[in-house]
Amino acid sequence: MAKIGNHSGAPAAKAAGSLKKKILRHWQLYLIILLPVIYLIVFKYKPIIGSQIAFRNYNFKDGIWGSPWAGIKHFVTFFKSPQFSRVLMNTLGLSIYNIVVGIFPPIILALALSYVRNRIWGKTVQMVTYMPYFISTVLVIGILNQMFSLSGPVNNIVETLGGERVHFMGKPKLFKTMYVFSDVWKMTGYNAVIYISALAAVDQQLHEAATVDGASIWQRIRHIDIPSIMPTAVILLIMACGKVMSLGYEKVLLMQNDLNVQTSDIISTYVYRIGLQGMQYSYSTAIGLFQSVVSLILLVTVNAISKKLNETSLW
Repeated sequence: MAKIGNHSGAPAAKAAGSLKKKILRHWQLYLIILLPVIYLIVFKYKPIIGSQIAFRNYNFKDGIWGSPWAGIKHFVTFFKSPQFSRVLMNTLGLSIYNIVVGIFPPIILALALSYVRNRIWGKTVQMVTYMPYFISTVLVIGILNQMFSLSGPVNNIVETLGGERVHFMGKPKLFKTMYVFSDVWKMTGYNAVIYISALAAVDQQLHEAATVDGASIWQRIRHIDIPSIMPTAVILLIMACGKVMSLGYEKVLLMQNDLNVQTSDIISTYVYRIGLQGMQYSYSTAIGLFQSVVSLILLVTVNAISKKLNETSLW
């Protein structure tokens, strides 16, 4: 029996020794991934432990583990609150609007740049469209406030053309449009880089053969370029769908005011207001947990549908 035990332990010891040799041989690669792993553990996985306060009546005195258990009380309170339907519809409406409008400009820009003959002009356009990505969100909102204020240049043009001045930043109906198109302006150049990289991987012999056969530029775009970047577009769409409920609060909060709060109040801003300003930590955590669970379900569902329809998926 002792011999059997020795033989059974030998493969395990051999595998451990082999793994140790691989780590020592490629220690630079393991060192590179060490910081991202630590980041994920500290800022992504460790906070999961604290999410249990969504099921407790949390207070500072007793802490996370000592606070009394409340079950799903906070979830029920949120579902029954008058704000539930409003913030949910605002979040979905703004996210879907942003996805639908924002998915095409980067593709169009990437396709246009791939057919530019003048290299200097192409690089210049790419740089100019990419630069807004580096402008901070606070500065973008400042530009919007200056451009579309009642005394701003946009209203000056409107008045010159015979129209009346409009409070663009205060109109509830215009909030989603202002948010989405400013986001398109900021992100189009950045997102186009991904599609430019995908187009660069296309075999140029396909274009040469199509040109010899008399195919026009539009036909080459339709039958060569678009099918080539479609998997990339699908992956980005899946990832965007996973963030439908997790729309960031920073930009919305900066654009929000008393006049447009009816349409600008989303789940993230509601959580910020209830949690940090109202100090209702258990309630706000319950809302955030609901938001994360729905986002996960959407991501898995869209990924499964995509995998079934065109065999393109995240996993």
